Amino acid sequence: MIRFRKYSCLLFVLIQAFFCSQLFAQKTLIDVSADSTAILIGEQTVLHLSITTDNGREVLPLIPRDTLMRGVEVLMLSLPDTTHIDNDRIVIKQDILVTSFDSALYLLPPLKVIDGPDTIASNQIALKVSTIPVNTDNPEEFYDIKLVWKPPFVLADYYALIYGILFLLFLICVIGYVIQRLRNRKPLIPQKAPEPLLPPHEQAVKDLDELKLQKLWQQGRNKEYYTLLTDILRKYILDRFYINAQEMTSGEILASLYKTSDVESVYSNLKQVLQLSDLVKFAKLHPLPEENDLSLMNAYLFVNQTKIVEVISPEKEESKKEDEGGLTVNDDVK
Repeated sequence: MIRFRKYSCLLFVLIQAFFCSQLFAQKTLIDVSADSTAILIGEQTVLHLSITTDNGREVLPLIPRDTLMRGVEVLMLSLPDTTHIDNDRIVIKQDILVTSFDSALYLLPPLKVIDGPDTIASNQIALKVSTIPVNTDNPEEFYDIKLVWKPPFVLADYYALIYGILFLLFLICVIGYVIQRLRNRKPLIPQKAPEPLLPPHEQAVKDLDELKLQKLWQQGRNKEYYTLLTDILRKYILDRFYINAQEMTSGEILASLYKTSDVESVYSNLKQVLQLSDLVKFAKLHPLPEENDLSLMNAYLFVNQTKIVEVISPEKEESKKEDEGGLTVNDDVK
């Protein structure tokens, strides 16, 4: 019986020691270190917080957001960085940027971590904040505040100002232009002055000259040649006789001009051009070179014989001579 009790006590001690070792191995650890424990007033140093705990275990660091203690200010907190280590453990690291503006020796309070029902505290660090050393031999020697440094010239810094000035100048020019156009009662957008219209016969002769230079029938393009030739004559008849020849057939055009006195002498010439043109365009006739030249010559003849001749009155003729004489005198002076 005594032996049984002895073995039971030994077994209980072994089991308790095993569980204690397991609890100690899984305990959350927190450690704090500093880049520098001695700084001058206004300088900064970084505190490194390291938390070692089990993977998947929820721990909550209690880090002040503004001050660690009176006289020590928190400037910035970095984001936590988690690293996996052996035995299914993790290390959570976080940096704390602090500074102080009062010279003293500070014993920083321990940082704490909530681990379930427990609160674990870190080690404490002493931070010494010193003032700027003063020359005791010359206590009255003081230096004035340094002037503000001027940044280097960078053109990109002035882009907004340059573009703003250019836009303002452009806006002033636009407003001045609009006011000037409105004051002179002119349209805001200048319009190109239309070219003066030529008399019908001059325009027809000009178009015939351009058709002649194209040399279409010489290239075997008979249909295109006669189409343009009759279009020129139809437009001339419209402008000269006010007959809508562009919407009429060749027979209708000839019928409309048959009893016109101005056309009697060249009626046959126009008839030759229109009839041959219809044969080329609709019957695919291939006229001889002589016929092509004759058609163009008859077109010239029809225009020149039916054109309206402007009669100049004696007064206009005298005024014209005076103008020409004045120009001649000026030319002689030059």
